[in-house]
Amino acid sequence: MVIRPADHGIFASSAGGAGGAGYFGGGREGASQVDTVDKLDFSDDSRTTLGTGLSSAREYMAGAANSGTAGYFGGGSATTVDKFAFSDDSRTTLETGLSSSRSLLAGMANSGTAAYMGGGNFYTTIDKFAFSDDSRTTLETGLSEARGYLSAMANSGTAGYFGGGYESVAGNVDTVDKFDFSDDSRTTLGTGLSAARRRLAAMANSGTAGYVGGGTEGSKVDTIDKFAFSDDSRTTLGTGLSSSRDNLGAMANSGTAGYFGGGNTGSAVDTVDKFAFSDDSRTTLGTGLSAARQQVTGMANSETLA
Repeated sequence: MVIRPADHGIFASSAGGAGGAGYFGGGREGASQVDTVDKLDFSDDSRTTLGTGLSSAREYMAGAANSGTAGYFGGGSATTVDKFAFSDDSRTTLETGLSSSRSLLAGMANSGTAAYMGGGNFYTTIDKFAFSDDSRTTLETGLSEARGYLSAMANSGTAGYFGGGYESVAGNVDTVDKFDFSDDSRTTLGTGLSAARRRLAAMANSGTAGYVGGGTEGSKVDTIDKFAFSDDSRTTLGTGLSSSRDNLGAMANSGTAGYFGGGNTGSAVDTVDKFAFSDDSRTTLGTGLSAARQQVTGMANSETLA
C-alpha cells in the first residue's frame, strides 16, 4: 500500500528484469515526519537516497507507478501528489492533487493507464489519475466501506485490490475490494484477508499473485497473505516477515521479487525483507532503509509491463 506498486502502497509492479528500481518515500523517524525517498536498484538491491525528496515531509501516503515512466506519492494529511520521472528521478507536483486532504490511504496502478488512490481518514473515496495527462476523476463506486490504514496492490491490465484497514464502527476489517480496470466496477472478495488487520502493506507480481503483509490484529503480526490472480484464492506464506511489524511499506519488481520495508516492531526499523516470486522464499537486505522509519510508502519502476 506499491503499492502494483505501485503498486503501494500503498504499491505498483510489472514485468521484471535487470533494470528498474523501487522507492520508499516519506514516513516518520523518531518524532519527526520526513521527506526522504530511498531508491533500491533492482539489479543489485543497492540503496541511494534521492537529492530531491518529497515536496514536503509527510507520512501515511499512497504510492502508485506508471512503470517505465513515473511514480506518484499522494496525500499524507494533504492533497499533494508528487510525481517522480523515472528517467532522472526529478520531481514535479501535480496541479490537480487529491479531491480532498487525507492520510491513512493506499494506492495502486494499472500501469500505462491510471493510478488509483483510495480510502484514508475513513473515506470511501477513490481518486483516479490518468497517466496520459495526470487529470483526476473520482470513482462513483468507491470502497465498500469507509476506512483508513488500508493497503492496495494491482494485477496490471486486469484489476486492482484495496485490502484490510480500520473502519470507525467495525474496527479492524478483513475486507478486500476488487476493482475491474475495464470499467472500474467493484466487487468484494469472498475470501478476504486471513484476519482483520490494519496498518499493513501490499505489493504484487502482476499477472500471478498479490501479497498483503504485516499490520496489527490485536497485536503486530508477521503474516503475509497471498492472493492468486487466476481465481483470487488466498493462501498464507509459511515464511512471513522477518519480524512482526506494522506501519510498513511495500513495492515489487514484478516477475522477480517483492519488498516490504520499514515499519514498527515497538520502535521504527530500517529492515527491508525481499520475497523471491519463484518460491516465495525470504531474504533480508543488508542495506535496509537509510534510517529506521515507519508510516513509509512504496512504489516501483519495474520497467516493462507484463
